[in-house]
Amino acid sequence: MLINMGISVIFRYAKIEKKVRDKNGIVNLSLKFPYSYTLNYWIVKNYKLKICIHIILMFKYNHLLLKNAIFGKKINMKTTAFKNRHEAFHARMIEFAGYLMPVEYIGINDEHTAVRQGVGVFDVSHMGEFWVSGANALPFIQHITTNDVASLATGQAQYSCFPNGKGGIVDDLLVYCFDSEKYLLVVNASNIEKDWQWCNTCNTFGAILENASDSVSQLAIQGPKAIEVLQKLTDIDLTAIKYYHFTVGTICGISDVIISATGYTGAGGFELYMKNEDALTVWDAIFAAGESAGIMPIGLGARDTLRLEMGYCLYGNDIDDTTSPIEAGLGWITKFAPEKQFIDMGLYAQQLKEGISRKLQGFVMIDRGIPRHGYEIVDQQGNKIGEVTSGTMSPMLKQGIGMGYINPENAKTGKEIFINIRNKMLKAIITRPPFYKSNIKS
Repeated sequence: MLINMGISVIFRYAKIEKKVRDKNGIVNLSLKFPYSYTLNYWIVKNYKLKICIHIILMFKYNHLLLKNAIFGKKINMKTTAFKNRHEAFHARMIEFAGYLMPVEYIGINDEHTAVRQGVGVFDVSHMGEFWVSGANALPFIQHITTNDVASLATGQAQYSCFPNGKGGIVDDLLVYCFDSEKYLLVVNASNIEKDWQWCNTCNTFGAILENASDSVSQLAIQGPKAIEVLQKLTDIDLTAIKYYHFTVGTICGISDVIISATGYTGAGGFELYMKNEDALTVWDAIFAAGESAGIMPIGLGARDTLRLEMGYCLYGNDIDDTTSPIEAGLGWITKFAPEKQFIDMGLYAQQLKEGISRKLQGFVMIDRGIPRHGYEIVDQQGNKIGEVTSGTMSPMLKQGIGMGYINPENAKTGKEIFINIRNKMLKAIITRPPFYKSNIKS
């Protein structure tokens, strides 16, 4: 009965793309689902066999698509302007923050190495973009973020966060200064709606806010060869754009592109912001220019391993509504500048003075094992002293690496700790990130 139900659902939602009968009499139907969700369905010729039907799901995309189809749920998933390009590169797509996004193309390790040693392109168009303008733009952003926006010159960017009024973090973000009355806030995809509501709630200053998230495409061209590739497409001297600075100019004939010397990989490169209608032109030009450099599209999987090798925080793992920037080691973006009054300022000052109950620390595995989010961190006697927030096997170091919150008395660099992995206490050592050292400024 369940098999028959599954078959009816499959043929209701799928269309047959290819039908091939092999030498054993097995019919292979290649079926296409919405958002290119593909599965292969074999029908054994001898239907009298006890098990005569085998359904093999090829999870190119998130399994929730099939689940939603079976239970009749409507699928509302956004796509970026580059969806067809991802499919052309045979990307494995997943749902991420309400978007259909590429998690990998040829494999996370190969993509990771390509960025560290060459050049890769990430579609990060799912990120959110808010324009803040007007005479009160600066006072508003000074109030709502922890970093000192007044220190920014035109053409400069900074990393910051939104405190939530309870000591936690609404989101981390980038702030771009176009002039003293015009700024761009770039926020995480999973928090766009939450951040937009928060900004509006806190806007008692009369700043002009615009949510441009759905009209902007973004590409991150990362790696030591990124500048070599992009320089072919513009007359702007890219070597003159310092780290965490940006300009607005023309790339491959497309004007008004924001060219930012930023990234989430520690491999160097640029992030480009453009109108959706210009996105494919820019993508195609970059890949044509980068062919001789071995340019590759890179998925979200490698983006995560790259950021973790550098010890960059991921919202939802390492920071969230319950963690303070002081606990997360982000005191360097928490500025108690003259004439700056920001949300939770007093609470963070108190934490700096009196101390904190936990501290985000990096670690490298000594014993072989892969730490994962949620694993316990214990001392030699097996007492819990913390919890892993992010972990992976470093493609460059060939060692397990991770980050986690640890109580202060055990959070000393160089101290041996243990990660409880499947009830085995595996040894690690607290290490200050970045775990992977390179000569590229990041």
